Amino acid sequence: MSKAIGAAEIEDFLEAEIGKNIRESKRTDPASPRQDNPTGDKLADDLGTLFRRMAKRSMSEVDSLIDELKGLRKKLETDGDLIERAITQHSTHSQGVMQLTTIIADNVKKLPNVTDDVKQFPNPAS
Repeated sequence: MSKAIGAAEIEDFLEAEIGKNIRESKRTDPASPRQDNPTGDKLADDLGTLFRRMAKRSMSEVDSLIDELKGLRKKLETDGDLIERAITQHSTHSQGVMQLTTIIADNVKKLPNVTDDVKQFPNPAS
């Protein structure tokens, strides 16, 4: 399963991106005065873009997790069906074995008593 993005990872990523954006804005326009705060507007736009990218990445991660969970659900259903069939088959075989055991036991009871035959016919070796 994919690892979900943690809050600490997002915060670290945002800090790094904000720092990078600030450094880039200072490099591109270091001498301009802060009259209308153009770097602030650019920074806000950059933060908006960054937020949209992070949200898109998070949504993609969630979609991936949902797909994995759907796959696991399908596997669970398939495995459950296989187990249910195996239990039914085992139960059927078990009932068959019990019927055979009963038949054999009934037939063994119908056999003549061996100890009576031994007393009636002495051992020829004696």
